[in-house]
Amino acid sequence: MLNNWVVMPTCLPLVLRRCHTCASGTFRANGKFRVNANHKLLDAWLLALCTTCGETTELTVLERAHVRSIRPELLDRMHDNDPGLAAELLQDPALRRRNRIALDWTDAWRLDTGEPAADADHDVIDVSVRFAARIPVRPVRLIADGWGLSRAEAGRLITDGKIVSAIRLTGRTAADFTFMLKR
Repeated sequence: MLNNWVVMPTCLPLVLRRCHTCASGTFRANGKFRVNANHKLLDAWLLALCTTCGETTELTVLERAHVRSIRPELLDRMHDNDPGLAAELLQDPALRRRNRIALDWTDAWRLDTGEPAADADHDVIDVSVRFAARIPVRPVRLIADGWGLSRAEAGRLITDGKIVSAIRLTGRTAADFTFMLKR
């Protein structure tokens, strides 16, 4: 029997960056953009607000880009302050590296296990876990949340060989994987 689980974002993650005003370490991106034109060159930033003092920081999206090199639909989405575009850009490793930020996904995702299946009459249950966004999570936590177990209990099942997978289940992952529960 195959179950499909999906790890889905519920909101934008917190941006981990030091605030210059209050020395807080977190900002909340709200999906607002600032676009500045200088003749035929454009600069664009994603705006984020400090969670403590409300100070605004700008995360560079475009820097001195020629107007003709930018897709018109991208520019329209920035002008419309599209929160979907903000989510896509925060997922971009190049943008995170350029702006020297990290993301905190705590309380910004949920696990959708789908319809509860009648698992009682199956000896082996296969579960496919798919990530809707690159959210680094411990597979042990997903297994515990999905089956309603404690993390220690899920860890014991892995140690006893009752839960097996092709990937290592003890670290963090943001890639799709499958595991098998043997009864």
